[in-house]
Amino acid sequence: MLRTLFGKASSRLAAVTQPQQRYLSLKRLGTTDPRMSQTVIFNNTVYISGQVDTTAEDVTGQTKIVLSKVDALLEEAGTSKSNLISASIWLKDINSDFSKMNSAWEEWLDPQNKPVRATVQADMASPAILVEIQ
Repeated sequence: MLRTLFGKASSRLAAVTQPQQRYLSLKRLGTTDPRMSQTVIFNNTVYISGQVDTTAEDVTGQTKIVLSKVDALLEEAGTSKSNLISASIWLKDINSDFSKMNSAWEEWLDPQNKPVRATVQADMASPAILVEIQ
């Protein structure tokens, strides 16, 4: 995701001689994993790590569990799925699982506040993982 973090200076001279004051806010949640945070809040934008499940045996079950994890992370960060901007989804087998994942996604999604989304097929970190959502 590309974002402009700071406003433009009114002129080139102002940009050179009067540095803009920057208000940055950064908070990390779920930091028990030594490799990553579960959630990062940067300037009131919430970023979550990819969520997976290995307990359900099919993509529908895994998607529902993953989306419940997403809900919990968003709630902990003080927001909800109604404020989503973007979602990335990785499927182990897009040909057989895309429509099943989509059904679970559509059931979960706030239809009035749909994010942009990309879904691709990918090799997963574990053979048991069928879907990952970030």
